[in-house]
Parts: sequence; C-alpha cells; structure tokens
Amino acid sequence: MQIQVNNSTLQLEQGDITESSADAIVNAANSDLILGAGVAGAIRRKAGPSIQEECDRIGACPVGDAVITSAGDLQARFVIHAVGPKWGEGHEVEKLRNAAINSLQRAEEKALKSIAFPAISTGIFGFPLELAAETLLTAVWQHLSRNSGIETVTFILFDIESLNVFKDQLTFLAKNKI
Repeated sequence: MQIQVNNSTLQLEQGDITESSADAIVNAANSDLILGAGVAGAIRRKAGPSIQEECDRIGACPVGDAVITSAGDLQARFVIHAVGPKWGEGHEVEKLRNAAINSLQRAEEKALKSIAFPAISTGIFGFPLELAAETLLTAVWQHLSRNSGIETVTFILFDIESLNVFKDQLTFLAKNKI
C-alpha cells in the first residue's frame, strides 16, 4: 500500500527491514544503544560489528531522540537509531512521536531521499501495536506534509498482523487527510 503525501510517497511493506535498500533504516533502539534483540539484533547480525562500535562511541541516546551511524554490511547507507519508550514509563505517545520526528530530522540533515521504519517500541518495549501505528504514521504524515526533502518513507512490518494494523491506520489517515 502506498499514498502520496505532498511530494513524498508513504508506503507499507511486509518483510525484513535489514534487506531494505533505503538510504537509511531505522533501528528500534534502546537508550544505551546496545544492539540486542528484535530489530536491533537483526541489524547487528547482518551488518557486522561496525555499527555497535559506532554506537559504543556515541554512548547513549535519550528516549524520544535518534542518532545516526553508518550501516556496515547492510544495503542501506545509514542506520538511524530511534529510542522509543517502554510502555508504562509515562508520556509514551509523545516520546514515540518524537522518536519518529527525530529520525526524519536525522535523515533530512544528511539529505537522504528514502527511509524505512519498523514498528518502533512494539516488541519487548510493549507499546500497543494499534496506538504505535497511529502515532508513527501521523508523525510521518505531518512531517511529509511540510515539504520534506525525503521522497519515500516505508514502514517495513515483520508480520502480516502488523502490516494489517498499519494498513488500517494509513487508510484512515488518507481518508481523513489529517
């Protein structure tokens, strides 16, 4: 599924984000920037040790913010490490929204044309999938509505359930032109 938002394309796919050829992929990171499990673990396994070494030099990243590293052996050129919130820590929607916006800003700072996101915070951080889809897609939609230099934003969802939830939310946003 894909829609036009201003001069950009916002699209959804099912698959493995580590296989993306976008200029940057977003890692669902923790604030210590340790590539452990989930999306981060998959990135670590496929990209090699250089990304973790860069993250170690950066040190940490606050919840809601994002940092950028090279992409090691991945097809992407960069990895943007977005630190989403753990469900129950407070102000989760605002923090997840900020993680998405800051990821887009890191991409804009590097003049990147394409970026791929996972469903940040919905794994071990326990963020409800439906609310994450609404929060992430709305943040991206609003960013692209302001004449972004990013041409393509893709949400790459690992399973069909997540893809369907994101499709429902994107359909709602497109219909209501938020």
